[in-house]
Amino acid sequence: MSDGIYILANDVVYDQLVALLNSIEANAGREIPVCVIPYNDQLDKVKAEIASRDNVTLFENSDSIAYWENFGSRIWKAHPRALKLWQEYGLPDNYRIERHRKLCCLDGPFDKFIFFDGDTLLMKSLDDVYQKLDEYDWITNDFQYKSDLNYIFNWSEDKLKEIFHIENISTNVFCSGWFASKKGVFDDANLANLLENLEAGEADALAWADSDQTVLNYLVLRSGISYYNYAHHDTATGCHWASQFDVVDNILYDQGRRLTYLHYMSISSSAFTRLCGGEDVDIPYRDVFLYYRYLKSPEKRPQSFTRPSQLMLMQKSTISFLQQRVDNIKLKYRNFKHRIAK
Repeated sequence: MSDGIYILANDVVYDQLVALLNSIEANAGREIPVCVIPYNDQLDKVKAEIASRDNVTLFENSDSIAYWENFGSRIWKAHPRALKLWQEYGLPDNYRIERHRKLCCLDGPFDKFIFFDGDTLLMKSLDDVYQKLDEYDWITNDFQYKSDLNYIFNWSEDKLKEIFHIENISTNVFCSGWFASKKGVFDDANLANLLENLEAGEADALAWADSDQTVLNYLVLRSGISYYNYAHHDTATGCHWASQFDVVDNILYDQGRRLTYLHYMSISSSAFTRLCGGEDVDIPYRDVFLYYRYLKSPEKRPQSFTRPSQLMLMQKSTISFLQQRVDNIKLKYRNFKHRIAK
């Protein structure tokens, strides 16, 4: 049975992809094949990088990509509140549909797989995760369950029980930036049934602003497949960049325990691009990121960093304004959750 890693990426996250690939090579403990799922067709740099690595391939099954994008489109077309809000705020009907391409890992080449978002770095061997897949169908390692349930589902827990038949739904949700599973974990009949339920009204429970994450949580919890989250156990470490970790030889530790991965969730990819271009950008664990980004090409690592120009500061201010607008949309939606959940 083959083990593998999937990464969703394109040229926009090129610097992060290189850093992640280097961290996998340095810290996985053995050679693990990697397959990059294209976020879109912006792939010139990605293809060149893949060509330089023996164990990395590009996912090229166009039928699978089309299937999962159509799967996601059907779900969101069945979510009238989402469509209405997207239109109200000028977002496309298929908002972030490309993120559903990560579902291609469910019918890709690997029998057991671990999915990494492009904004992550691997810190240690993954052998225990692959072994855990002998016991469970789906594995995560994050503390999403400690945040607001409305980032995942937009119904009350009592109402969600009617769908999932699970006590304490909020303790079972997970982040979609890192997970492990098996090829074909959802068979055709299961997927057809899940999609039928979603189109029959259950899609209304999904969090409209969180795209693939809410869909993955629905599929796992509604299907009833066996599920394990390392974060529910005492041996778990953190993974989010906002946590305070110790750094020893470019490896991160949480109270003496080695992290599995570091997730730069919510930090703009442009920040990493500017940093690698020599701009003085403040990114958590910056030296660790730069170490892995230039592990194979240390001579290209910026030797000094410059402050951004006034024009760049204006551009950043515009981006911040737009991001704040999106955040305000999400906040407005959550504030009216009781009214629109009826």
